[in-house]
Amino acid sequence: MQDDTGISFFGALFNGLIWLVQNIAGAFYNFGYAVTHPQLWLDWVLWTGTTEEKQSVMRFVYYGGSVEFFFVVFTLFLILTAIGLYRRQIMWGMVRGLEGFANGIGRLFAWAGLIMVIQQIIIVFMQRIFARPEMSFGLGISLDKDISWFAEELKLYNALVVCLCVTYTFVQGGHVRVDLIYSGISFRAKRVVDMVGSLIFMMPAAVLTWMYGWFFLWRHLIVPKPSASDSLDRLVMKARALRWNVETIGFSPNGFNGYFLFKILLVTFAGLVFLHAIAFFYRSLLEFIEGQGSENKYLDKDSLGEGEEAYEGAH
Repeated sequence: MQDDTGISFFGALFNGLIWLVQNIAGAFYNFGYAVTHPQLWLDWVLWTGTTEEKQSVMRFVYYGGSVEFFFVVFTLFLILTAIGLYRRQIMWGMVRGLEGFANGIGRLFAWAGLIMVIQQIIIVFMQRIFARPEMSFGLGISLDKDISWFAEELKLYNALVVCLCVTYTFVQGGHVRVDLIYSGISFRAKRVVDMVGSLIFMMPAAVLTWMYGWFFLWRHLIVPKPSASDSLDRLVMKARALRWNVETIGFSPNGFNGYFLFKILLVTFAGLVFLHAIAFFYRSLLEFIEGQGSENKYLDKDSLGEGEEAYEGAH
């Protein structure tokens, strides 16, 4: 019985390795086929309602949350890592590019917090002082909605800050760290912890969030509703009855009705976290290889100006 258990374990391990190698090898074909046949999955962008476009939507839905797409991304990560280890300056360039992307997105959408505060002040004035039930914003073409619509829309600004500034906050060192052993270990041991954390926690969490959020999003955009368990052939068959059914239902009769935007932000959040997990892994690996002299190399952190160093270190 013990020998059978040992054989079955190593057999399962061998089969798993074969599956991994096959999917990595197949990623080259899948990527090449997708690039050379964009009409199969992007034909729906200029929507006219043809059968081919409906099938294209279903292919896009399937592959966006598929094993094939994951292994294309995973294989690209392996290739870029190998190139970066051969030429470390290329890896530093990828770190700077990904961190710059995170900073750019975060610095832009951080203004949503200010807009949220200003809009809240306007709502209070309109309700308590002018006693108006509606508000209007816009130049030329105005947006006329009930005050309750604008009040519920404040949640969208909050979601923008949370989902699109998350990696910017990571780059700036603004997330709360629960430190039990990290501060007491050596510099290279810290880099090992960072690398393991990005590979074991950040990337899998981002992938799981993407897988959930991707189908959650499309189930509120089209009918028949797709499922993560549907095969490609089944989704293509469903395409015959496909129609757009974008969710526009609010929690109150005159409340905010663009809740599908939150689902788009959930998917965007997962993508940004995954990209920054790569950047964090590369930075930790490079700092591990080059030593303490490369700590925070090329790191673009915001500053409040001269004389504010104590505050910056405390937040």
